[in-house]
Amino acid sequence: MRPWHSALALALLCLPRAHAQVTVYGLNGAQQPLVDGTAGASQSTAAPAVAYTAVPAYNNVQLQAPPVPQPPPPTQFAVGVQQSAADVVGLSIQQQGGFYGFSIEFSVVNQVVGINATFINVAFLNLMAIVAQRAGRVVIRVGGNSQETATLVDSLPDGKAIEKDKANTTNPTQTPTLIFTPEILYMMANVSSLLPVKWYLGIPFNDTTNLRLGIAEAGEAILGDNLLGFQLGNEPDLYATHKARALTYSQQDYFNEFGTVVQAIANDAQIPTRNNLVAPSVNSGPWSPESVWDTGFVGAYSGALGALAVEHYPNDNCAAAFPDAGFGPPQDPQTVFPNYLNHTSGISVIAPYLNSTAFAQQNGKPFLMFETNTASCGGFPGISDAFGAALWAVDFGMQMAYSNFSGALLHVGGEDDTYNPFTPPPTNMSNVYQWTIGPVFYSAVVLAEAFGTSGSAQIVDLQANGDNIYTPGYAIYEQGQLSKVALFNYVTDNTGASTYTASIGFNGGTVPQQVSVKYLLAPSVAEKTNITWAGQTLSGVFQSDGRFRGDESIQTVQCDQTGGTCNIQVPAPGFALVFLTSGALAEVEPTSTATFSTTALTKTVNTATVDQSVLATSNGHSGVDRGQLDSTSKGSNAAAAGLVPGACTLAAAVLAGMLAVGITAQT
Repeated sequence: MRPWHSALALALLCLPRAHAQVTVYGLNGAQQPLVDGTAGASQSTAAPAVAYTAVPAYNNVQLQAPPVPQPPPPTQFAVGVQQSAADVVGLSIQQQGGFYGFSIEFSVVNQVVGINATFINVAFLNLMAIVAQRAGRVVIRVGGNSQETATLVDSLPDGKAIEKDKANTTNPTQTPTLIFTPEILYMMANVSSLLPVKWYLGIPFNDTTNLRLGIAEAGEAILGDNLLGFQLGNEPDLYATHKARALTYSQQDYFNEFGTVVQAIANDAQIPTRNNLVAPSVNSGPWSPESVWDTGFVGAYSGALGALAVEHYPNDNCAAAFPDAGFGPPQDPQTVFPNYLNHTSGISVIAPYLNSTAFAQQNGKPFLMFETNTASCGGFPGISDAFGAALWAVDFGMQMAYSNFSGALLHVGGEDDTYNPFTPPPTNMSNVYQWTIGPVFYSAVVLAEAFGTSGSAQIVDLQANGDNIYTPGYAIYEQGQLSKVALFNYVTDNTGASTYTASIGFNGGTVPQQVSVKYLLAPSVAEKTNITWAGQTLSGVFQSDGRFRGDESIQTVQCDQTGGTCNIQVPAPGFALVFLTSGALAEVEPTSTATFSTTALTKTVNTATVDQSVLATSNGHSGVDRGQLDSTSKGSNAAAAGLVPGACTLAAAVLAGMLAVGITAQT
């Protein structure tokens, strides 16, 4: 019996009655509801389900791929690599698995992760399992702008786990103030009981004269070892202009307020961990990181700091997203698109932080990119949700790792955002098979496989093809030995003329008999749904349950023993991850796929399937003969349990997502 099957069986026995009322059919209070089959938008034939033109997350903007660069990049070139890490100049620090994690905006956590502790979205669990199986863990931060004004309360009158006051916003991006209950933290703990997921949380920082440390007290008590730390201050360099601080708010003001909270934590017996704060998380616009270091920040608070961090997006679409907020004229996505399609993009974003990554190492602290994505204020339609963004994010992630960042978090917002790695469906659509997976989620999977689970991955930029910006490459070393080579082709050319062959040479080392290659592919950098990793896809708009579809395709390339090279073709566009040993491939290739399986059977009455053998061995009872269980029948108000103790907590977390759509035995 699989682990999640056991959890399901146990959950059928011990799921208690409601802590919060949840309507199974037509949930309220999450995402924008459908109206006459759409979300206030016209229907399109571009997708097999409903295509949205008005809601950014489901937009149908299709840009044109840039033409082949002139002169075109060479299509035959050598890539020289060293066998031993000891012979490599400029190799990065050792990187943990799961370099790319996710930053979930606090205000949408109940849409993305689940409604409460016993209603966890199955598709979300499946997606996290994909990364965890390849990287060994997933890192998630719950926070963002909405953390600054969030307040923990014991309960809410309507039984919900979180409430948003959209009428009370404090910044130009219209971020609502939040009130939430410990149910949110129990929900996160239940996710971690199912998968190796670790969490960062944000401590409210909008009023240091009236500190609200409840999230730290409850977070440590509920999440335990699964809590990595607390962010204290989200983009403090924007406080003066965006977040209701005085226009004179300075680095020294932040230094002083940070110290106030550090002292309050030291005096709070309910917060036993004192060295896990993440700061300063500057946007690097008005303030550089160095301007914060110059206050003596790290020296003064070293004992309280677990990591140093920044947040950065390479561009912004704020003028289009918030036309009345004074951001200036909007940018044309078609004009901006080529900026993401070359190696220079990631290098230029990282360049201002090289001093700080070195400074962090000198002070024994990891340096994190705590929030990033293609463009702030939701991203660009046609860029952030296109294949080019997937290539860009893989390159950007590898460049960060090479530059000695210790991790980066891809931001996840609501349906007003086009850059989401994953977006749950509007709430009166099926919760199964109707998630939308963004291109940058593939990037997280690719980096998980590239860096592996050993915790010893070291990366070097190969400056491939004469450092051509359209064909970059990296080498990855594990345990001090060459493990993988990563090769990019940013060019779109459906004639095949821009497909290149990279001849990997081993500089006197042993030439492998053969290597294995996985490809990240799409027909064009502008493609939005037909994206595959090793032949498998997570499908298009409203089509995913968080599991890969299709048969995995791993190419075997025989190496040229006479010439001493392994010749790897990379299509235009495309990315190739070359596994140089069988062990490197086996490390990240799941022997079995641990998924939280559901299947949508109909659209009129939403159902899910469970293997019949599971039900046969579950000792479960029906809703009729167990009065403690609420009905999952159409028209019923199913009540989802709240703070579920012990083994029931783990089991109910799996079952909850299934209850949202009903359970039907698979035949």
